[in-house]
Amino acid sequence: MRILIAASGLLLFTSPAFAHDFWLQPESFKAAVDRPLAVTFQVGHGKDRQRWRVDLSRVVALAGYSDGVRKDRKADLRSGGAADLVTSFATPGLHVLAMRSSYAFSELPARRFTEFAEEEGLVRVLEWRRRSGKSDTAGRERYSRRAKALIKVGTLTPANQAIATRPVGLKLEIVPDRNPYALDKTGVLPVHVLYNGRRLANATVKLTSLEFDARPHATAVTDANGRVSFRIPQRGSWLVNVVWSVPVRGDPKVDFDTTFSSLTFGYERKR
Repeated sequence: MRILIAASGLLLFTSPAFAHDFWLQPESFKAAVDRPLAVTFQVGHGKDRQRWRVDLSRVVALAGYSDGVRKDRKADLRSGGAADLVTSFATPGLHVLAMRSSYAFSELPARRFTEFAEEEGLVRVLEWRRRSGKSDTAGRERYSRRAKALIKVGTLTPANQAIATRPVGLKLEIVPDRNPYALDKTGVLPVHVLYNGRRLANATVKLTSLEFDARPHATAVTDANGRVSFRIPQRGSWLVNVVWSVPVRGDPKVDFDTTFSSLTFGYERKR
């Protein structure tokens, strides 16, 4: 398993592609039973962070998962207000909110696309462009987003926390191997990454504090079993995100299919 690389040692690039990072931001990661919880869709980091200002019809799937139950939550979407989603939870325990967007299309000049691919660790993309003689051409991709948020509702028990470590079937998914809300004193959180249900090796995974989000807190690359571990200060709100891209065959308009995926969770302030 490859364990975290300090972000201070990374060279971060400034490009519009960085704003592709996307996540679910609840007003609180702790909710009461049957009380409304407002959630916004966020994109970008630091000075580029903003609400995801697009037509909510691009949300093609939005669901909540609890102990053995899936509930469609698309009807809870809001347009034009202070929140993108206002929902509530009828049962105590750990709940997972998960969404999937439709495809959008992007074309970046060659240099900026290369910087984006390098920043996200998309080695296969860079190698394909080199072999195909396209390193100096614009990068064309269709991309979509996946996001999960872990919400604590009422009282947690060992049984109703198990959902934290179960995949919910996203195309690209970050799955904790331990519940982030039940870590030991070391604060080590192992996660694995799935792509189409299979463990994904050599994917760059980033951990970012959402209170100090100008750059990642730490970065790691998945091992042969698709795993990385991060040591997490158990305070504040946290984003774990990953990007994966594969060549597209038979479509003259795009070269790559790119998927962005994230996981968010947060801790209450200690008094």
